[in-house]
Amino acid sequence: MTDFQLFIGNKNYSSWSFRPWIALKHKGISFQETLVPFDMENGNPNFRAFSPSMKVPVLKDGDLTVWDSLAILEYVADCYPLKGLLPEDRAARARARAVSAEMHSGFPALRGACPMNMRRPIEVLAVNEAVKADVARIVEIWTECLELSGGPFLFGEFTIADAMYAPVVSRFATYTLSESPVVQQYHGTMSRTDAWKAWEEEALKETWIVPEDEI
Repeated sequence: MTDFQLFIGNKNYSSWSFRPWIALKHKGISFQETLVPFDMENGNPNFRAFSPSMKVPVLKDGDLTVWDSLAILEYVADCYPLKGLLPEDRAARARARAVSAEMHSGFPALRGACPMNMRRPIEVLAVNEAVKADVARIVEIWTECLELSGGPFLFGEFTIADAMYAPVVSRFATYTLSESPVVQQYHGTMSRTDAWKAWEEEALKETWIVPEDEI
């Protein structure tokens, strides 16, 4: 139907790139991947060629440019309504959008203290109360969604909500942020997907180092 080109950053670090990438891959939607690695010292100057915001990810569909992870996911859901990126039930669809938007705009303490870094050895990280509050809220969201849907994904089948929380699943594991059974269950569901495995395999091969994300 479409000929998507998805511009992404480093797979090891780019949590925002991970979100639309895993959704497209998991749903079997064809796209061309263009990886432009971060260059933190000079502000990613190569992004100017394709990104109005100078950030990644960016989706191009013909003459159309869509930037921002959540906007990309919503656009893809519109293009492929039968792929189930949004739940069919209206109430569930609203909840999926709400928890996705909360992830998009919230949890600044967690983002700042625990950047996505798939190469980092798994170990417990001491975090402050603000991070603990973010973790608790995310666990609450996952628990409520999985109880309502019955799993295995947040709304039964994989939706934009799972894509939005995928980098957090990685962070929770890397920094051992929660021992909740719900977290372990959901991590297993996400990390066993072929899309997750493909992204992680490539992330672990990367040699670029971004000091800001090597806490």
